[in-house]
Amino acid sequence: MAVPKRKTSPSRRGMRRSHQALGPEAHADCPNCGELKRPHHVCSHCGHYDGREIAVAGRELKRAVRA
Repeated sequence: MAVPKRKTSPSRRGMRRSHQALGPEAHADCPNCGELKRPHHVCSHCGHYDGREIAVAGRELKRAVRA
């Protein structure tokens, strides 16, 4: 079994992990109400998706979409 001969230094470990940072979340304006929403998700403010009302506004969307 391969075993490292030397301890990895913090600098080398940090350089290896430099590409693992989380990027910013994408948000877009809802065409119905103008609030920010995630792309390809139901708007949590008005309940619209793709020009249709999917969930009643004001209700919790998890229950409204799956039920």
